[in-house]
Amino acid sequence: MRSHAAPPVESAAKCQPLPRTARKSSRRLLLLLALWMFASVSLAFAQQDVLTEISVHGSRRIPQDTIKARVFTRPGDSYDAQGLERDFNSLWNTGYFEDLRFEREQTAKGWRLHIYVTERPTIREITYVGLSSVTTSDVLDRFKLRKVGVSQESQYDPTKVKKAEVALKDLLSEHGRQFAVIRTEIRKIPPAAVAITFNVKEGPKVKVGTIRFEGNKNINSRTLRASMKNSKPIGIPNSIFFENIFAKTFDSSKLEEDAERVRFEYQKRGYFKALVGDPKTKMVDTGSVGGNLLFIKPGKAVDITVPIEEGERYRLGKITFKGNKAVSNLTALRNFFGMKDGDFFNAEAVRKGLENLRKAYGELGYINFTPIPDTVPDDEKKTIDLNIDLDEGKQFYVRRIEFQGNTTTRDKVIRREIVLEEGNVYNSRLWEYSLLRLNQLQYFEALKPDDPNITDRRLDEKNGLVDLTLKLHEKGKNSISLNGGVSGLSGAFVGLSYETNNFLGLGETLSVQASVGNLQRNLLFGFTEPYLFDKPLQLGFTVFTRRYTFDQAKNSQILSGQKLNISQDVLQNLQNFTQASTGFTASLSYPLRRSLKRLGITYAYDTSSTTAFTDASRRYFELLNFRGVSGPNSLSGVITSKVIPNFSFSSIDNPAHPHKGSSVYFAGEFSGLGGNVNYFRPIVQYKHWIPIKRNALGFNLQGSYLSGFNGLVAPPFERFYLGGENDLRGFDTRAVTPYALLPDRAVATLTNPDGSAVPLDPSHPNRGAYTINLPVNRVIFAGGDTSFVSNVEYRIGIAGPVVLAPFVDFGLNGVVRTSQLNIAQGQFDDITTSVFGCPSRDIALNCTGGIPGSAIGFKRQLQLIPGTNFAPRMSAGLELQVQLPIINAPFRIYYAYNPLRLDKRYDVPALFDRSYFPAGAAGDYTFQQFESALAPKALLREPVHTFRFSVATTF
Repeated sequence: MRSHAAPPVESAAKCQPLPRTARKSSRRLLLLLALWMFASVSLAFAQQDVLTEISVHGSRRIPQDTIKARVFTRPGDSYDAQGLERDFNSLWNTGYFEDLRFEREQTAKGWRLHIYVTERPTIREITYVGLSSVTTSDVLDRFKLRKVGVSQESQYDPTKVKKAEVALKDLLSEHGRQFAVIRTEIRKIPPAAVAITFNVKEGPKVKVGTIRFEGNKNINSRTLRASMKNSKPIGIPNSIFFENIFAKTFDSSKLEEDAERVRFEYQKRGYFKALVGDPKTKMVDTGSVGGNLLFIKPGKAVDITVPIEEGERYRLGKITFKGNKAVSNLTALRNFFGMKDGDFFNAEAVRKGLENLRKAYGELGYINFTPIPDTVPDDEKKTIDLNIDLDEGKQFYVRRIEFQGNTTTRDKVIRREIVLEEGNVYNSRLWEYSLLRLNQLQYFEALKPDDPNITDRRLDEKNGLVDLTLKLHEKGKNSISLNGGVSGLSGAFVGLSYETNNFLGLGETLSVQASVGNLQRNLLFGFTEPYLFDKPLQLGFTVFTRRYTFDQAKNSQILSGQKLNISQDVLQNLQNFTQASTGFTASLSYPLRRSLKRLGITYAYDTSSTTAFTDASRRYFELLNFRGVSGPNSLSGVITSKVIPNFSFSSIDNPAHPHKGSSVYFAGEFSGLGGNVNYFRPIVQYKHWIPIKRNALGFNLQGSYLSGFNGLVAPPFERFYLGGENDLRGFDTRAVTPYALLPDRAVATLTNPDGSAVPLDPSHPNRGAYTINLPVNRVIFAGGDTSFVSNVEYRIGIAGPVVLAPFVDFGLNGVVRTSQLNIAQGQFDDITTSVFGCPSRDIALNCTGGIPGSAIGFKRQLQLIPGTNFAPRMSAGLELQVQLPIINAPFRIYYAYNPLRLDKRYDVPALFDRSYFPAGAAGDYTFQQFESALAPKALLREPVHTFRFSVATTF
């Protein structure tokens, strides 16, 4: 390289040549310099292509670190356009952003990457306008099922919103709103949120119209229509009228299922090859105003036509089995099917027979047993042979039974209810029976035998062993019941009871009850040990005290709805007494092995006394021949000592929330082993619950009889008085009873019209007033000796713990043996030997002109008021039950209407007239006063309807 400022290579002066080594060093130096210059330039250009920094802009809710974590390119990497495109797609596919942009900026050190994001807004609110056919909860469940992804605080995505519209429209279609229109509004909520409003116009509700069948010659249309569970009209079974009124909502998604049900209906009757075509639908307009008794709004309906080819009817040829090694008895296997050879082939009987086979093999330990049916039709003979291949599998023995979830309840409490023992052959029936026993304890949530979340079975196929783990979820062991109200006989009252059914996790029961009101008071303490000395002996005891006040004047005021102005003389002729009793019970019962039967015996002892506040009450108890002591002493010291043997059986799955099962209870009370009253009382009760899907239909029947013996009648307070939440819900507590006339005598004070008493001797006022004995008939609550109560209740599960229960209660209460309403002989003699009436007095001031009691016609037996003995009573109403998790008992509110009730006036026969009183104004006035008081028009009226709340159930 030549420089214009350098001297020429050759000069005038002669230069000496460089040495050879010096020339090599110089070339090496020039080469290094050139390499250094090339590396510097290359490094400068390389620094221009390095990504030095990543900056994120616009993020609000999503942290920048989260965004950078989605970018695979890191600072210090070489700039790579393809890599950045990959990073862009990675961020965009997250669905977090509605806009995304990458930009690069040249810096002295390299490239700076700018990521600009616009986040999708968050859904802050979701509202539904115009939605009435379904609930918001139903919509959310459908969104969850369809995996829509639209919920509060989630990212707004227009695609997901459209998906939500489709899901909502499908849901409305299933509920009959085929013409629903949905319009979605999106409203922005600054800074980065939106509110979604689904505006719904549901349109007319589409009902199922007429269901027709084409080609059905051998099965009538009503039978086929009844098999279409999803489309058939709602009505009382076999009621053409109701079934033609209440149509179901049309749901096209369930038509195929209903068509299959129609085909199965044919197969149950032998038409094995019946063909049911696709149902044809036709939309029609319904509803008109003119000419109809019922106003039906215009709407839409879908007429359904189901084409059918019945085919030939087949009979059962034979049933054969193969693979049955464990059970060689073919007759036993054949008996599981409810068909005989030659009967019409029944697909339902086949299904039940296969299920019976599974249960039978399950009892023998063949857990993996599988029956494989094969039907072989013979078109010429019109028969079907059923060949069943029995894949028995291996027989399993129980190696271990363990429990999970029983944090409070001890293992031994659970294990003693398990009748399936370790080391024995696995038995599915005994396992189901064991879970039923545990359910009846009410310690745990419902245990279902077929639920894998309840029973975990770990099989050891090699050794034929099974380990069972029972997964439990304990319920609250404390139960608190509350009831209250206003009753004609009980007054205003409130009751509270506390019970712990798993005391200290040992299965023991501790209970305390208290009911306090202005007319009644009940206190009780009880304890039950279910396994005495770890033996299946249940021992229990209670200690109680009760007080009950009967005030006829107050009851009359409540029934009449007005305050009554009653004189003191009249009050003395009304029933007003208080009965108090204190005692205890002790019971012992024993369950029969491997059954739901239980034998028991109870001993009860109580001492009661009655305080009478009126003459009528004193006479009522003194006159009845219910104990050996007569007269005033019969009111106190009544000792009842009785023994109650009993037998019970219960297969009800859950006593608090029954769904299926039955129970029977027999008992007999025998009073007379000590004490001073003698009577016996047999009792029988039967309950039955029928499951109807999630709902349950329950029946309760209860009857009892009461009679005295050894010449005595049963105490009046032991007789039957129905009414209240435990039997007839629409009536007042203890208000349902036959009424009777009690012959008695009353004392009338001769009174002047000005209200002053007429003195017996005007010259000696201190000798008292002029009094007159009068024969009277007192209206009393006689109580029955025979009672019958029936209850029907249909429990409908609404949502979660809420249950709606229509109910009907029916009861009879009456007297079969009128001889049990006898007046004690001494008291009867006292009445018949008395002299009634005092029209005049002699010189000694003794009554003259009176009538002896024997001439009046008194009868020793109480006379029942016509129309009150065994008068039927009925309550019908609606009850709302809500299970309260804290107090572990159902809170219920019910309304009852009483279509059968007592509502009559009865003219009490007057046993005296004006001749019983002396002549004059005082006699006239006193006669008029006591004629209205002692021979009244009795108003026997029971309520038309009742509204009440309580915590508990009727049965």
